Amino acid sequence: TPLLIGLAVAAFFGLFVFNLPFPLIIIACAVIGVAAGIYAPHLVGLSPEEPHERPEPVEGRWNNALRVTVLGLAIWWAPVLFAWLVLGGNSIIVELGLFFSKLAVLTFGGAYALLAWLAQEAVTRGWVDALEMADGLGLAETTPGPTILVTQFVGFLAAFRDSSGLPPYVAAIFGALMTTWVTFAPSFLWIFAGAPFVEELRGNLRVAAALRTISAAVVGVIANLGLWFAIHVMFLDVSTIAGLFWRITVPEFGSIDGWAALLALVAFGLIFGARFGLVPVIGIMAALGVVVRFIA
Repeated sequence: TPLLIGLAVAAFFGLFVFNLPFPLIIIACAVIGVAAGIYAPHLVGLSPEEPHERPEPVEGRWNNALRVTVLGLAIWWAPVLFAWLVLGGNSIIVELGLFFSKLAVLTFGGAYALLAWLAQEAVTRGWVDALEMADGLGLAETTPGPTILVTQFVGFLAAFRDSSGLPPYVAAIFGALMTTWVTFAPSFLWIFAGAPFVEELRGNLRVAAALRTISAAVVGVIANLGLWFAIHVMFLDVSTIAGLFWRITVPEFGSIDGWAALLALVAFGLIFGARFGLVPVIGIMAALGVVVRFIA
């Protein structure tokens, strides 16, 4: 619908031009979605007349949710509290635990939506630079696990560079472990606490509309991520042009990396032209990357 397209475009410009925080974009789109669900569901492609079967509520669901929430929060935050007591509140290990906990709470749109926010924050905080962020994404794509495992890479490098008095590699391993823990532990809390309520929410127009507007925003967020990586991977020199309320990342077009651009075009052709699957494309591109490395 025009509203959903507009939200996708607004989310893209909100990140790429105005450098707005990812959580703010998600919250704003959710509010717009709830309002649409109440007053004009057709704006997000929903019909208020569509019948929805409401299942019987699960018995004891609130007591179950309370117990699971208490236990889940304890499991989630125990390592962060332990690190704070042992290393102090200014430790990079504690900082990683707090930041990646926020990241885990806002996992709307999957890893590619979150990577935009992660890249923005990690580079700004000095944990990694833009090219290292691209390397982390490449490493994550080679694993059988989820792409969000790039958080391990960021946590490892961040703690290695600011080891808080620990040996750098020891701090790096703790940093990677902390990011992994706080990235995945909350997901079990959401699942076990929220499962008894999910079926009822499927028929809720407000929730359905909010999820649609958030999904539309995620399209714009992922477009921003693709452009951000394209600029930093395919150009050797990148600068920033800033105004009062905006900031744009601009490549120096004379510094284009021809090999990187060629590899990107080959990958695009394999996926959209030859219709290759993800695993063959990753294998082919990894091999071509090695060849280019030796040639260049």
